[in-house]
Amino acid sequence: MSTQNKQGNVVTRFAPSPTGFLHIGGARTALFNWLYARRHGGKYLVRIEDTDRERSTDAATQAIVDGLNWIGLSPDEEPIFQFSRVDRHREVVEELLKRGQAYKCYCTPDELDQMRKQAEAEGRPPVYDGRWRDRDPSDAPAGVAPAIRLKSPLDGETLVDDQVQGATRFPNSSLDDLIILRSDGTPTYNLAVVVDDHDMDITHVIRGVDHLTNAARQICIYNALDWQIPVFAHVPLIHGADGAKLSKRHGALGVEAYQEMGYLPAALRNYLVRLGWSHGDDEIFTQEQMIAWFDFDGLGKSPARFDFDKLGDVNSQYIRNAAPKDLLSDFQALLPHLENGEALADQYADVGWEAFEALVPSLQERAKTLNDLVDGSAFLIAQRPLELDDKAVKILNDQARSNLSKLCDALADLDPWTTESTESAIREFLEREGLKLGKIGPPIRAALTGKSVSPPIFDVMAVLGRQESLDRLKDQSA
Repeated sequence: MSTQNKQGNVVTRFAPSPTGFLHIGGARTALFNWLYARRHGGKYLVRIEDTDRERSTDAATQAIVDGLNWIGLSPDEEPIFQFSRVDRHREVVEELLKRGQAYKCYCTPDELDQMRKQAEAEGRPPVYDGRWRDRDPSDAPAGVAPAIRLKSPLDGETLVDDQVQGATRFPNSSLDDLIILRSDGTPTYNLAVVVDDHDMDITHVIRGVDHLTNAARQICIYNALDWQIPVFAHVPLIHGADGAKLSKRHGALGVEAYQEMGYLPAALRNYLVRLGWSHGDDEIFTQEQMIAWFDFDGLGKSPARFDFDKLGDVNSQYIRNAAPKDLLSDFQALLPHLENGEALADQYADVGWEAFEALVPSLQERAKTLNDLVDGSAFLIAQRPLELDDKAVKILNDQARSNLSKLCDALADLDPWTTESTESAIREFLEREGLKLGKIGPPIRAALTGKSVSPPIFDVMAVLGRQESLDRLKDQSA
């Protein structure tokens, strides 16, 4: 379904509260909004809902903006800050008062508490009883600042014709007269959202299903103002792989944590789009396919399950299929987020980034994350003499060191020094000495990398170059 505003464009929005990081559920909501806008040639906006001044922080706002930029979901215009629009929200409240669609409520906190207790004792929903709804303003107590409440419908029901959840009906008796302006003059969430969405020409509100009841309340405000109601699409929440509510142990982390763990932005987008949405049995999508195929009919109602193993599989496919130059860029972007990342970047630069790029094809087949590339290429920047792991120490016995000494002599004048030439020279050496590659390969690997596992030894020798390779081999020779 596609509804357009007066300009004829689809406009979506992602509206996070800057009280913490951009969590994975928020990133998926942003992605769905971005995809729908792109699918329909529309506009995707971001609104920072910072009206909770006690909990909103500049650091959280920056984390959200940085997270959206990293994952590739920057808005089409500069973000809008909700708090800056407080005067506009109050203006709309005044309009509702003039229309007779809102009223001043002078109930004290004690009265409201007593009202709730009485309703619960009588088995009724603990909703406001409307005692100031039609009361004469002259009854207002002196010196008491009122809250402003919406005159919600007293009977019937409010229909949320949702594109994911279907037609959902709410008895108006359960919605009560919600506060739209607090007694201190600050607007409430539901009022601010409606005003902002209207003024931003939002045509489609795509958000979590936990906002479904808010949609009913917001529709009441839209109707009171005679404003066009946007299309609602409330997507299922994300649970852990065990079906429990998503927590940090499941993956409810900030997007920046996924960057630090070495996931690629495109892979994370691909994984997130499959949490609650599907296109047949397809698992891996290009960005163009996601945009072309994304629509509400592919969204399910059941909670999606976050699975780190599945994310790892998707990420590994993206790494395997990436061009070495692109992985180099992603790798360089990762380093500042790692411990000692600045020092690591300097060390790779000293060796030469071209050496790392040349090594990428040997690393990417086995890598699940960019951090695996860090581990796999660590030998490039290791300082001599190399620190050997336990398995490398066992491999480099007296016989192995003696063989390495002979090999150094055989390779001393090799020119050119390439993957092909070193392999050819070593195989000639093995034939002369009557050895198998399995006898000399592990000691070469241990001497060159300090480990028992590495990329192919001839690739390692090529990227290290003649002098560094011979020096490392001599370090471990008899």
